Amino acid sequence: MTELDFERRKKPESHLNMTPLIDMVFLLLIFFVLSSHFVSSRGFNIKLPESKQAPSQKQDKNIVFIRENGEIFLNDTMVSISNLARSLAASINKTGSRMVVIKADEKVDLGLAVKVMDAAKQAEAQNLVIATQANDGKN
Repeated sequence: MTELDFERRKKPESHLNMTPLIDMVFLLLIFFVLSSHFVSSRGFNIKLPESKQAPSQKQDKNIVFIRENGEIFLNDTMVSISNLARSLAASINKTGSRMVVIKADEKVDLGLAVKVMDAAKQAEAQNLVIATQANDGKN
């Protein structure tokens, strides 16, 4: 055999161009970032009481807001104190979460807050959390 025979038998080198693959990955990443749905809850003008040990709570589905003027909201819907237990029970059944987070203004009457807690217990809530904001000790 001659030297030319060995060169003919040599397999051709193949390499994969990664540039189009990287372009497609970036396009898919941009598509998913832009098309994802970001959930944000509606804000109420509530000044939460301060606590040195304010735990960070994950966003839950059963949130009761109590404003300074006594208005009560279940998630985004205004409810009366007489209908709160019924509405909260429906929300608990819908979400499957028996956790209720109460976000009340610090100036709310204690009697109203107790009525809201009683309504949560009537709705068979198992976990009742009162939201606070962290006190950084600078006051």
